[in-house]
Amino acid sequence: MKWPDSIHAGETEQLEPLVRRVLAPNPSPYTYTGTQTWLVGAGEELAVIDPGPADEEHINAILRAAGDAAITAILITHTHRDHSPGSRPLKARTGAPIMGCAPLVLEDDGPRADAAFDRDYAPDHVMQDGEVVTGDGWTLEAVATPGHTSNHLCFALRETKALFTGDHVMKWSTSVVSPPDGDMGDYMASLKKLYERDDRVYYPAHGPAAEKPQQLVRGMMGHRKSREKQILKLTGEEARPIAALVDIMYKGLDPRLHGAAERSVLAHLVDLERRGMVAQKDGAAWTAS
Repeated sequence: MKWPDSIHAGETEQLEPLVRRVLAPNPSPYTYTGTQTWLVGAGEELAVIDPGPADEEHINAILRAAGDAAITAILITHTHRDHSPGSRPLKARTGAPIMGCAPLVLEDDGPRADAAFDRDYAPDHVMQDGEVVTGDGWTLEAVATPGHTSNHLCFALRETKALFTGDHVMKWSTSVVSPPDGDMGDYMASLKKLYERDDRVYYPAHGPAAEKPQQLVRGMMGHRKSREKQILKLTGEEARPIAALVDIMYKGLDPRLHGAAERSVLAHLVDLERRGMVAQKDGAAWTAS
């Protein structure tokens, strides 16, 4: 499969009989070539997974891809603004219910990292782990995978063992885990949960499909453990602020991604602090306990 230039924004690509994708026109360092909206089904009823931003051209492209089939379910993996806002205009055009993840509610009073969240997301039905939605020839099961966000879901297509992984697992990049909502402990537990499944292929919201999913997840868990060891080593040498840790750990990083790297390092530190392995010194630098 050619990637990432096999299609351009607004075009449709068939990846297997029950699965096609439409690429949204929102490329960036965080979204890669853009958000991939997935259409599931080959009969008279379709599900749409992650309709993306509320972009009229993209909504029109989704409807063109659906053709004469009826869109009967709009499924959302999580409520970042490159995933869920398109659910509202798509519902207005089709009458399909919005289903999937819960609305995100941040209850803490600490530093916020929710600028990218869709606060207007209003599902008709919140799906629980293991709950299914069905249509003409397809069955999609919700798989709870908190970590990237607390409300993140994947969707498993039971007929073909394909898993739509949203931002939880992507082949082109690791997922950003940004406190206070993102949680590294939850993220690692969700990776382990997917590793123990027998999915055939992953279709993420950004970037190429993963045709060896267990191998990919095993590598991702190893990568995070490696980052954890780096942090423990560096904070064991001397107390260091997060920016200094990022400078050492992410050499050659695109400056536009420096903030995301800082959030992921913070997520590791929060998790390690919870486990009694690091502590914050003077409100800024971190040191191994």
